[in-house]
Amino acid sequence: MFELGQGTPAPAADDLIMDVSEADFMDKVVQASMTTPVIVDFWAPWCGPCKTLGPQLEDAVKAVKGAVKMAKVNVDENQMIAGQLRVQSIPTVYAFWQGQPVDGFQGAVPGSEIKAFVERVVQAAGGDASGGLDDAIAAAEEMMENGEAVDAAQVFAAILEEDPNHAKAYGGLVRAHIATGDLDQAEAILNGAPAEISKAPELEAAHAQLELAKQAADAGPVAELRAAVEANPDDLQARFDLAQALYANGDAEGAVNELLELFRKDREWNDGAAKAQLFTIFEALKPNDPVVLNGRRKLSSMIFA
Repeated sequence: MFELGQGTPAPAADDLIMDVSEADFMDKVVQASMTTPVIVDFWAPWCGPCKTLGPQLEDAVKAVKGAVKMAKVNVDENQMIAGQLRVQSIPTVYAFWQGQPVDGFQGAVPGSEIKAFVERVVQAAGGDASGGLDDAIAAAEEMMENGEAVDAAQVFAAILEEDPNHAKAYGGLVRAHIATGDLDQAEAILNGAPAEISKAPELEAAHAQLELAKQAADAGPVAELRAAVEANPDDLQARFDLAQALYANGDAEGAVNELLELFRKDREWNDGAAKAQLFTIFEALKPNDPVVLNGRRKLSSMIFA
């Protein structure tokens, strides 16, 4: 069993603090923030306050042991990025999470405010500023990937004993019970979540996964439903049922494609059921999953066409 407190070594400073330019901003900030928050420090060599703020910010980032990363952008050499983000004075600091700026400040601030800012960013992403519980979460998630859902549930439960409001652990515990087929217990845990985290992304994802798991129990045979759709492409109920069956059989991409086709044919069918089902699948999967990214792009192009 994984014991809490036996954390892995902190990442090397080179992995946490990066110089970023316009050429790699999308990769090192926007894309990287899909999984780990990235704090961006806009600075210039001639800026006096920047020379004080920068090292303090680096120390605060290192202190949370990989829960966030930091990107340093020289505005003199990267004026396009600064302009796009409306950086009008320096130092300016933005925090990116899941591709979007979620927090920030301008000017030099006291060290206590820098520390509070970094901790706020970590918490906004559902993390633990101490870094210790995040190690346990990573271990539990690895167990889930290896099909060891029972062991993972024990680790998630142990984390919640230390931090009852840990959204990642709560969502993980729900997912572990879904994986073992105990949907009633998963629902009971989800319904008992503290109000403070009930709307956290991890719990929203667990709720979507539970809804899809319930649907899977009643899903029909893929071959028969596919034959029905091929025989009558305008049988929208059969196409919707096929999408459910595909997802139940592990084909999320196929399910999304069928729902997109249904939406294209009649976006208002069954009170917008296709769009609602698409959003349920998007919430259940990881935000940077190619199925989610491509599906959202295609759906947006249909909506705004």
